[in-house]
Amino acid sequence: MAEFWETAFKDKQEMWGLEPTQSSIISRDLFVANEVKSVLIPGMGYGRNAQIFKESGMRVAGIEISQTAIDLGKKRFGDELTFYHGSVTDMPFDDQVYDGVFCYGLVYLLDEQERVKLIKDCYNQLADNGIMVFTAITKEAKSYGQGIQIGKDRFEQFGGVKIFFYNKDGIEKDFGPYGLFEISEVEENQPFYVIKCRKQSGLTE
Repeated sequence: MAEFWETAFKDKQEMWGLEPTQSSIISRDLFVANEVKSVLIPGMGYGRNAQIFKESGMRVAGIEISQTAIDLGKKRFGDELTFYHGSVTDMPFDDQVYDGVFCYGLVYLLDEQERVKLIKDCYNQLADNGIMVFTAITKEAKSYGQGIQIGKDRFEQFGGVKIFFYNKDGIEKDFGPYGLFEISEVEENQPFYVIKCRKQSGLTE
């Protein structure tokens, strides 16, 4: 997986552009309404989704597996963002707690054990009453069922990328224990769920 993302960034650099995703705009508005001051972004890339939080006065740290993406982010943002180089499967990278977590289009690239660990690790780095927002591709995507099936609702596609397609039952199963309070839908380049969770005071997993 690390090799895939290094190649993607080297070949296309800012391949997804600089505009924030609809999911990040939704999350920014939610975070502002809840007075979020600090945000952790697992899978931050080169920072296109981080910028909207930074511009709203939030302190932003992120985890990114691609050194190429980190270099692009540092070139654009300097020291305004904190980058941790590594895989989200190795979380945590610091001992901080954050008011918000935003995880865009990453959880569905992991296997079941890794998904559970990521969600748990993010929840455990939330401050009391903190909010985490994940996005996940839905089974309504045109690419659902394509490629080589490697598990229930999981397919190997696009030259080796392994994708798990969520439905609402899957979201309830994975996120239900972690303060799930809302599931909505948004159209990015694919149909995504926007998954919102809130940490109850004093609870860790």
